Amino acid sequence: MPDITRPAISDVITAGRGAVVTGAASGIGLATAKRLASRGMDVCLTDIDEPGLDRAHEDVRAAAQGGRVMSAACDVADMAAVTALKDRVLDTFEDVALVMNNAVARHSGGCLDEYDNWRRTLDVGLLGVINGCQAFAPTMIQAGKPGMIVNVGSKQGITNPPGHPVYNLSKAAVKSYTESLAHELRSTGANNVTAHLLIPGWTTTGKNAHRPG
Repeated sequence: MPDITRPAISDVITAGRGAVVTGAASGIGLATAKRLASRGMDVCLTDIDEPGLDRAHEDVRAAAQGGRVMSAACDVADMAAVTALKDRVLDTFEDVALVMNNAVARHSGGCLDEYDNWRRTLDVGLLGVINGCQAFAPTMIQAGKPGMIVNVGSKQGITNPPGHPVYNLSKAAVKSYTESLAHELRSTGANNVTAHLLIPGWTTTGKNAHRPG
C-alpha cells in the first residue's frame, strides 16, 4: 500500500521555496503572489497582460520579505510556452513548491455563440490548467519535496447558472480534472505533491469587477 502521509502547508508555503502563479497581473492571482512573497517565498508571476504584469511585479516586490520575484509573460494555452516557463523558473529558483493555475478567459455568450469565443475560453480556462499541471507536476514529484498544485475553480462550475455556459463548462471540467489528479497522486504513491481545487466566493477582479469568482 502507498504511504498516505500528506505534506503540511507549512512545508510548502515557507521562506526560500518557489511558487508560480498564473493570471497574476490582477485579482486573486496578484493577491496570492503578494501573500506568498510576504511569507518569504520566491515567486514567479505570469500573465498574458504584459503592462499589467509589469505593475504587478512591482507590487509583489514591495511585499516581498527576502524572497526573489520574477515575472514572465506567458500564454498558458500554449503548452510549449508553459514548458519554457517551467525551465526558466527552475533555472532561477531551483525549486518549485507551489503552482497556482489561476489564469482564465471569460466569455458570457450562449451555447450557440461563435466557436472562437468557446475555443479561447476553454484553451485558457481548462487547457491552461492542464498545461500547468503537466509541465510542473512531474518535476515536483521527482524532487521528492512537499509540494502543492492549486487549480482555481468557481462555484459556477458546480451550480451551472444560466447565461455563462462556456465559463461554467470550463470550471466544471477544472473541478473534474483536479479531483482526478488528486486521486492519481494518492493512488500512485506520489505523496509529496497534492492537488487542490480553490472555489473563490464573490470577488472583485480586474476588468470583471463584481463578477462571481
